Amino acid sequence: MKKIIHVDMDAFYAAIEQHDNDLRGKAVIVGGIKGRGVVSTCSYEARKYGVHSAMPTFIARKKCPDAIFMPVRMSRYKEVSKKVFRILRSITTSIEPLSIDEAYLDVSNSEDDPINIVKTIKREVLRETGLTLSAGISYNKFLAKVASDWNKPNGIKIIKEEDMPNILFPLSIKKVYGLGKKSVEMFNKFGVFTIEDLYGLSKEYLIEVLGKHGEDIYNRIRGKDTRIVSRTTSSKSIGRETTLIEDTTNKDIFKKIIKDYSLQLEQSLIKDKSHAKTVTIKYKTSDFNSHTKSKTMPYYLQNKDEIYQIACDIIDNIYFMKPVRLIGLTVSHIEDSSVRQITIFDLMNN
Repeated sequence: MKKIIHVDMDAFYAAIEQHDNDLRGKAVIVGGIKGRGVVSTCSYEARKYGVHSAMPTFIARKKCPDAIFMPVRMSRYKEVSKKVFRILRSITTSIEPLSIDEAYLDVSNSEDDPINIVKTIKREVLRETGLTLSAGISYNKFLAKVASDWNKPNGIKIIKEEDMPNILFPLSIKKVYGLGKKSVEMFNKFGVFTIEDLYGLSKEYLIEVLGKHGEDIYNRIRGKDTRIVSRTTSSKSIGRETTLIEDTTNKDIFKKIIKDYSLQLEQSLIKDKSHAKTVTIKYKTSDFNSHTKSKTMPYYLQNKDEIYQIACDIIDNIYFMKPVRLIGLTVSHIEDSSVRQITIFDLMNN
């Protein structure tokens, strides 16, 4: 049986700011510190007041007036992240990074007990960075990730085969990997709030309402997840976004911002020696509702002009019913450059 560990740093950005600025025990909020900014993350002390990521800064200030607001220092977070992943790679080469502060490890070939491995990781990360992490241990990726969130912060949780499925029953369906916000809202309307509620639905019904992913959801909540830990260091996606000075529906303003972002994404892809297939426009309206619209191409992208052209096509096909306060551009379905790259220019020349 597989032995999978999911490692997740605790409130990573905020914890680094607490550590670097002697703010332990203080409510720290990291993100846009100006009035129209948004929260990137916050310490657990701030979360007690109802502050969470993506919350507008002005609302966070009202909820937690004594909080200390810090700007994002991405270069510092990347520096600490490298130290964390260096420790993880000293444990095993079978690592799947999910983000700057989160990863899966497959330790199935290790003779050591996974709990001892986790304790070693926690001890070394604390020694090297002064930070804590939470870890989940199980026999597949889905359950390991659920477990890592169980006892945060600084927790360890094991989910064994004999614990299934009852251990999951009280949890919200939000915990189920593969169920997005819209799917959760749909199920809630039908009176399905917990995994126990979801468990009672037939496989055929889930396939009918969720399409091909319905069977995956049906299997996951029954402890079946065949996904492997993929040994890749490539990002799942690369994106940029900004909160506008004023809410607007002016597409020319959006395109000007997106043009700059297209260049930045090209530079990131070149640096990572990778290409992408999907371009996504994200926008948040004046009522704080977020929306995304994507386009996946039959070829790989890296060139800024190609990315910009596709992004503009997406924008042109959006009817902005309400003024927009945030606009963003993301590329995803990323592969390294060992894949044969076919661009739009290749197609034109054939």
